[in-house]
Amino acid sequence: QVQLAESGGGLVQAGGSLRLSCTASGIISSINVMGWYRQAPGKQRELVATITSGGTNYADSVKGRFTISRDNAKNTVYLQMNSLKPEDTAVYYCRFTTRAYDYWGQGTQVTVSS
Repeated sequence: QVQLAESGGGLVQAGGSLRLSCTASGIISSINVMGWYRQAPGKQRELVATITSGGTNYADSVKGRFTISRDNAKNTVYLQMNSLKPEDTAVYYCRFTTRAYDYWGQGTQVTVSS
């Protein structure tokens, strides 16, 4: 059974940085897309960034501040978050998409204080 485990969330002041990690455990076939999403209180879950063999994609709100990367050998995706703002406060979820399945992590809280 595949499970995704996120780490790296926490409390940081505005302007600070955090690095999120998400690793898949269990046997997982070729991962087509790895991504990060977030959900703030009272809001819908939204895309933050995705990465495929063809490149990366970012939400406009995080372009230039966040960087997504992956280590295929470790089935791990990272999200480097710099210049954090209070509006980045949310629960961050990772997502791995294969040909047949869609896996989600349990979420990690990121809180940015002003």
